[in-house]
Amino acid sequence: MRMLINSPETVVADALRGMAAAHPELQVDVERRVVVRRDARAGGRVGLVSGGGSGHEPLHGGFVGYGMLSAACPGEVFTSPVPDQMLRAATAVDAGQGVLFVVKNYTGDVLNFEMAAELAEEEGLRIERVLVNDDVAVPGSPAERRGTGATLFVEKIAGAAAEEGAPLERVAALARRVAESSRSFGVALSACTTPAKGSPTFDLPDGELELGIGIHGEPGRERRPMMPAREIARLAVDAVLAEPAEAGPADGPVLALVNGMGATPLLELYGFHAEVAAVLAERGVPVARALVGNYVTSLDMAGCSVTLCRADEELLRLWDAPVQTPALRWGR
Repeated sequence: MRMLINSPETVVADALRGMAAAHPELQVDVERRVVVRRDARAGGRVGLVSGGGSGHEPLHGGFVGYGMLSAACPGEVFTSPVPDQMLRAATAVDAGQGVLFVVKNYTGDVLNFEMAAELAEEEGLRIERVLVNDDVAVPGSPAERRGTGATLFVEKIAGAAAEEGAPLERVAALARRVAESSRSFGVALSACTTPAKGSPTFDLPDGELELGIGIHGEPGRERRPMMPAREIARLAVDAVLAEPAEAGPADGPVLALVNGMGATPLLELYGFHAEVAAVLAERGVPVARALVGNYVTSLDMAGCSVTLCRADEELLRLWDAPVQTPALRWGR
């Protein structure tokens, strides 16, 4: 195993120490595992808290800052944070206007954020929760879909609304609309390797790719021989468009995210985005805004995911609003 780590047991703590050293605008509690905006309570705005297992960086800690999250709770690698972390984060960012929890649809995250919400409400905080479940690769009802790339869209747009001073109910409603308007599909060219295991999470022979993978090292729903990027893009886009959004316009422009899974260089991701854009043009789907890069990753997995969000003028305005975080920044 060749990794830039000291030991599997300290990898998360070491990363948080590095984040603290690199970003003095954040308060990073390494021991209690909470990352908070230093100005989180300024201006009396709604607080936004998210979190999940480490290994998906820059999600979530990299999105803490102006115009996005107020705080993030990192768990161990691919392991949910605990309710005490979430309660600590909510208390740290509450400015009297309430707190929104952004929760990816995984059992541990859902249960722990639910418990944290109950504890926070017992202490007098107002809490709303939004569930992100955008992964169309999971068969069955929408309640069974995993939360993946749409988490970035939810955190950015809800964060912009909170920055403008929108009340908790409005911020939560916008976050839900974004989640319900978004769909994702992921592809792996290699499995990821967790520090604790030290070997790939699943076996993927040379010359094959995995369709419909998750962000925790889960194998996909189908394995096929390797194919050109244009064919992979067509499969991914068609899978996303086959699952109509539950909210937002039935047609019209989309926000498009081509997200690297951690080990795929931008040279390949931009080439893949060109193919995604071409397929969307064939399907009559205009791309209003596009984002390309590694944002919701799975350690060192090679591959990418495609996320589309049906967006009206209000969502596009909030997407364009200034943001300044370690991993996402523009307009300020």
